[in-house]
Amino acid sequence: MLKLSLENVKAKFREILIYGIGSRLIKFIEQLIPSYSLIGDTAFFESYQFEWVEELEANWMLIRKELDELLKYRDDLPNFQDISPDQAEYTSTDNLWKTYFMYGYGIKSEKNCQRCPETTRLIEKIPGMKTAFFSILMPGKHIPEHRGPYKGVIRCLLGLKIPEPREKCRIRVGNETRYWEEGKGMFFDDSFPHEAWNETDDVRVVLFLDIMRPMGFPLSKINSLLMKIIAISPYIQDAYENQKQWDNRLEKLFSKENEKEKVAS
Repeated sequence: MLKLSLENVKAKFREILIYGIGSRLIKFIEQLIPSYSLIGDTAFFESYQFEWVEELEANWMLIRKELDELLKYRDDLPNFQDISPDQAEYTSTDNLWKTYFMYGYGIKSEKNCQRCPETTRLIEKIPGMKTAFFSILMPGKHIPEHRGPYKGVIRCLLGLKIPEPREKCRIRVGNETRYWEEGKGMFFDDSFPHEAWNETDDVRVVLFLDIMRPMGFPLSKINSLLMKIIAISPYIQDAYENQKQWDNRLEKLFSKENEKEKVAS
């Protein structure tokens, strides 16, 4: 009984820290970020602003090969809201946004990473990488306009499987609309209002990455500390627990399929 009480106290403390004091702190820091950002303060950014992207794009087919194996089980992959229920307002009306997480706010999904060793090797070389997953939009999926929770990260979406026509597979950030290309990274600030569409008859997949925004001192240090605090928040910890449950489900699924292949051979 005492242990349960202590856990409740800890959970309440984290909630107050993040959603009370934390929310005001985040708003204050976000006001400072444009002045300290080393890459400017625009909706979209360009690949040349990130030295590491060249190696990632050069090896995109290695990532695509591992993705293709996973797509055999796409209907069994978790929906975005299965991992992060807080995002349900954007996607709970359907099961058209599938995910395969390798990292979430710096927390590694060991089993998922083991199934994608080349992808893991490449993303772990990216400075400041915090979140990495395959973002799979099924045909007809529209992600309505929303805003990311914090301006201290930059989002990179590496095109892996991009259906045609390009006009029907797009993203709008702020007032600008862009289109994905296979093997090319797209960079933007997700604190700008944004929305995405896949109006084609095929699946769209990108490698979804959140990286620490390059910033000058001392805000760079403050940003790193704040990201660590966010990672222990109930919002992230609940998502991590959901991910572990899905990891176990997928492990059973893949083991079962491997046994079938052994018997067939």
